[in-house]
Amino acid sequence: MAQILVVDDDEGVRSFLAEALDLDGYDVATAVDGADALAQLERRGFDVVVTDLTMPNLDGMSLLRRLKQDQPEVEVVMMTAFGSVESAVSAMKAGAFDYLQKPLSGPAELRLVVERALEHRSLVDFRGARATGADEIRLGFGAPAMQRIEETLRKVAASAANLLLLGESGTGKEVAARAVHAWSPRADGPFVAVNCAALSEALLESELFGHEKGAFTGATSQRRGRIELAHGGSFFLDEVGELAPKLQAKLLRVLQEREFERVGGSRTIKADVRWIAATNRDLKAMIGEGSFREDLYHRLAVFPIRLPPLRERAADILPLAQTLLRAIGGDLGRPRLALSRAASDVLGALEYRGNVRELRNTLERAAILASSDVIDVDDLWIDAADQAPTAASALLPEDLASLERAAIERALAATDGNRRLAAERLGIGLRTLYEKIKRYGFE
Repeated sequence: MAQILVVDDDEGVRSFLAEALDLDGYDVATAVDGADALAQLERRGFDVVVTDLTMPNLDGMSLLRRLKQDQPEVEVVMMTAFGSVESAVSAMKAGAFDYLQKPLSGPAELRLVVERALEHRSLVDFRGARATGADEIRLGFGAPAMQRIEETLRKVAASAANLLLLGESGTGKEVAARAVHAWSPRADGPFVAVNCAALSEALLESELFGHEKGAFTGATSQRRGRIELAHGGSFFLDEVGELAPKLQAKLLRVLQEREFERVGGSRTIKADVRWIAATNRDLKAMIGEGSFREDLYHRLAVFPIRLPPLRERAADILPLAQTLLRAIGGDLGRPRLALSRAASDVLGALEYRGNVRELRNTLERAAILASSDVIDVDDLWIDAADQAPTAASALLPEDLASLERAAIERALAATDGNRRLAAERLGIGLRTLYEKIKRYGFE
């Protein structure tokens, strides 16, 4: 889960930005000014900082300069007053990833810039890993099914064939896509991703193909699309089953002709990219319903590969949990985090309907709640409603509910009832916390 820090001295703006990002599934923290932000950045790591320019104590430019000096890997999005072009230019020169003009047009604009910043950070991290020789990506941790899939993906990566990754949400389709890119002859080129379900049709079209100045209301300058930015590398189309019919037709032409035009433009641009698509939907059934083009499916699915859910990879669960816990411990500054035998038994018995993503979230919550470096059963916050009966042998539903209630009580007590801080402490979204508070009848 990406870590986002929102910095603004205006409580209304701060809450709006934080709640918009929280609803998108990000782990969001807030700071009232640059000094507060620096204090939080010393305690934990963040992927993106969204900060206002003008603030008391320490302004946005000063915060940006400190970050680029001490934590250059963190992407910074600067918010400036409407029409303050000079400030925006200065911020970009100082190392900001992008800027937003206040007042924002809506959550979609914020979502788009943050997604771009996270994508850029992933690309930088990925290239950095290659440069240091740490690019050996593991897809399997002992399960025979994943060993076979990894062998197949390595062979496919050496070719130029398009790839379609199938599987439930959270099974690691983007990790597999990045692995294919790393193993391919295009590894030194960019890896660009877009989530087709995250944006409206109009925004997605502009994101994919770019636009010319004046192409539509709000298009005040030319913008290169993500396909253009991926030239010479790999393009990952996540949730491709959500593409609208119009965009399916435009994408088919790109795959067939390897060229396109920006929205509102007439100049033809070459598209030298390797296509990797992913979906958790049944595209063949959608073809039968008429909601997905059969010709586009065959262009994308030269190699269709299904990633099995975590419940079909029992041998992977504990080794994967230990690997994830090392990464989480590094982010929290607690490198010695480990699982007790009892906690390992519980984790190994769960159903994981959310797959690898659910396992990671469970471990993040436990790491935050654990009072020592050994995570025990009491530190695991597991929602009984999300688990199948096969997990009942590990913990009864009433045991899980009592653990969950106790965890909420501890978090609220530790934050003097501040629900946003309690949600951050628990590693869950604010909306999820409100739902659980209502479920357990807290006042």
